Amino acid sequence: MDLFFTMLVPALIAAVALYGIFRRVDVYEALVQGAGEGLGVLVKIVPPLVGLLSAVYMLRASGILELAARLLAPALSVLGIPPETAPLMLVRPISGSAALGVGAELISVYGPDSQIGRTAAVMLGSTETTFYTIAVYFGAAGIVKTRYAIPAALCADLTGFAAAAWAVRMVFY
Repeated sequence: MDLFFTMLVPALIAAVALYGIFRRVDVYEALVQGAGEGLGVLVKIVPPLVGLLSAVYMLRASGILELAARLLAPALSVLGIPPETAPLMLVRPISGSAALGVGAELISVYGPDSQIGRTAAVMLGSTETTFYTIAVYFGAAGIVKTRYAIPAALCADLTGFAAAAWAVRMVFY
């Protein structure tokens, strides 16, 4: 069985190449053309990504995230969400790498088996980097006006955060 999984990807690549040859397609030229188009997409999406990541690092360094977390703590307690996870909730829609850093910090401070550590881990797995995703996909497609996409995605993130806290309470406590 190990051999099957080891050979699966090379076999798929060979099958696609053989199919292209069978259909009389210049496989190498198609590969080069696709790579060139991929670089064009990369050029379109890098500027929004750099802007988002810069904004996240500036917010963390300025202390605004910690202030916002303190202000949100009472509302989070009412929703059953540990207030200590507020920085994670604020960063997650913007940057996955920053959210992983905040999540790792929460887990190292409170422990992986604590309610806060478990909630942070489930939040990381059940929510999306909304602004990053919108910047990448909408930017690649040339969409400028997001209309209802951002409010709907942020509502989904909030639901994911609340569901993560609820699931951890139901399963572990």
